[in-house]
Amino acid sequence: MARLRNTTATSAGGIVVRYEGDVPQLVVGSRRRDRGSVTWTLPKGTPNPGESREETAVREVGEETGLEVRITAPLDSIEYWFVQHGLRIHKTVHYFLMEPVGGDLARHDHEFESVRWIGFDAATELLTFETERALVAKAARALGTERPALVADPNERVAPAGHGA
Repeated sequence: MARLRNTTATSAGGIVVRYEGDVPQLVVGSRRRDRGSVTWTLPKGTPNPGESREETAVREVGEETGLEVRITAPLDSIEYWFVQHGLRIHKTVHYFLMEPVGGDLARHDHEFESVRWIGFDAATELLTFETERALVAKAARALGTERPALVADPNERVAPAGHGA
């Protein structure tokens, strides 16, 4: 059995927050995967040559959501492994808290099949990956919007394989 070669990859993205009254909402997008499955994720993407993490995050979030955004604070990074094209990839995604300053969700690019605003309380049910659910819970705490449903179980471990690019 052949061993897979290891490599690394870096991306940047954001949790875009708006308020409907006093209730914060964030943007998520869906993608079709193999065998017809759908994943709901936070917007993120790969840097262009010479781009900073912040520039990448603003550009990628804008492309994938159709929104014009600005960074309001740095968030944590998440890490996971996946296999693609015969490579085992260790990916780090750097996230930022953002706010919309213009744009329209209808202008999102082809990378997401659909994009929508959801309440933070819906994120634990809708987001596909535990690493992103935990990050959203942390952002909710930072925003002072934590509700009991947002608290991730620190003992829950989800295998990072299959997280996707």
